[in-house]
Amino acid sequence: MTILPLHLHFSLTRSPVKPHSLPHAPRLKLTQHARPQVVAGPPENSVEINGTYPAGVSGQLPSGLRRELMPSHVAVIMDGNRRWARMRGLPIGSGYEAGAQALRRIVELCCEWGIRVLTVFVFSSDNWFRPKVETDLLMDLFERVLKYELQQFERENVRVSLIGDTTKLPKSLQELLANSVGTAQKNSRLHLIMAVNYSGQNDVVQACQKIAVKVNDGLIKPNDINKFLVEKELETNCTDYPHPDLLVRTSGELRISNFLLWQLAYTELYFTNSLWPDFGEDEFVEALFSFQKRQRRYGGRNS
Repeated sequence: MTILPLHLHFSLTRSPVKPHSLPHAPRLKLTQHARPQVVAGPPENSVEINGTYPAGVSGQLPSGLRRELMPSHVAVIMDGNRRWARMRGLPIGSGYEAGAQALRRIVELCCEWGIRVLTVFVFSSDNWFRPKVETDLLMDLFERVLKYELQQFERENVRVSLIGDTTKLPKSLQELLANSVGTAQKNSRLHLIMAVNYSGQNDVVQACQKIAVKVNDGLIKPNDINKFLVEKELETNCTDYPHPDLLVRTSGELRISNFLLWQLAYTELYFTNSLWPDFGEDEFVEALFSFQKRQRRYGGRNS
């Protein structure tokens, strides 16, 4: 089904992200639209864990969404930042800044609605083929936003993990990641996984290499290798929910672009024409509505 672009712009004034103006990048002004109606208090058929709701869940969902059908793990390919900027006659950096604000809003919504894991494709290993001025801009923006957001995530009980080959990132960014990301490992409201310099193919390859070493060292036998052993060596072993329930890709592209290739085996895919900076609460609700209408059979028949 084709999802028509809504082209809505959201005010993110609630977000603690401060607008960092890049060189020649004007500050962004986003307009606000009404929030969907929410249900006050937990719905009658909501799910409780040990008599309570998951940490940080407000008990409010947009009208029509069912808590027991909410995905535990949502993955997002945040596409369309450059196109968003070009359509407005803005520098590319402005598109990425708007994209960073959109991510902050989605993080807030995941916390409010009880989604346990959010994995976002920040930077693909294939993105190094882009012009150096653009990759340098991306690394600078990621480092500046991360410096601020890590403090916010700690206060908001958000756990942060990174997957991908961080050794190829700028040294200053590597140091920031090494010193800061580990401080929030005990947080439990939301697990935010950022894929940076990540490749789904390389993830599978490195898992196979680790298993091969164990076979060579006599720790396991070739016949011991199964899908569970492979999954233990994938980079998503940092979470209790390694398989996304829902993948969202923005900007109208209909592919997964080397993202979580193993982990997406039975994931529900949702594609929207909305560009990532335009992907706000209404668009996220639409994606969740689509997810909740589907029957997940995992190779079986309809119930």
